[in-house]
Amino acid sequence: MQLRRKHKEGAEVFTEALNDIMFFLLLFFLIIATMVSPSAIKVNLPNSKAAETVTKDKVVLSVTKEHKYFLNDIEVRYDILEPTLLAETKAKGTEFVRLRLDQELTIQDLADVLQIGSKLNLKMVIATQGAKK
Repeated sequence: MQLRRKHKEGAEVFTEALNDIMFFLLLFFLIIATMVSPSAIKVNLPNSKAAETVTKDKVVLSVTKEHKYFLNDIEVRYDILEPTLLAETKAKGTEFVRLRLDQELTIQDLADVLQIGSKLNLKMVIATQGAKK
């Protein structure tokens, strides 16, 4: 007499739905990642009462309160800022530069950057925060 079964049943895990779940999770995190501010440089922008939204710029120059200069999130020394800014604007095909200057900087720091922009015939726009309510 044979008491054992000929076919043993094994445990099965159905993974067809896991592909869909992983795809939706990947899509969700990609969308959320693009909504986060792309600039990771901490600059405390000055406030303004009238906020005007500008389309996304191709060239962004950030200056921190420690006088560190970042061109599109890449640190650049001040002495090579002018040729680097010229090369970047030509590569991107634009004459507009968005300035992100820390509010603790002096007017002279702003004038130094604007002088470089004027020398290169660039149009510079100063980024500000909207008024706090």
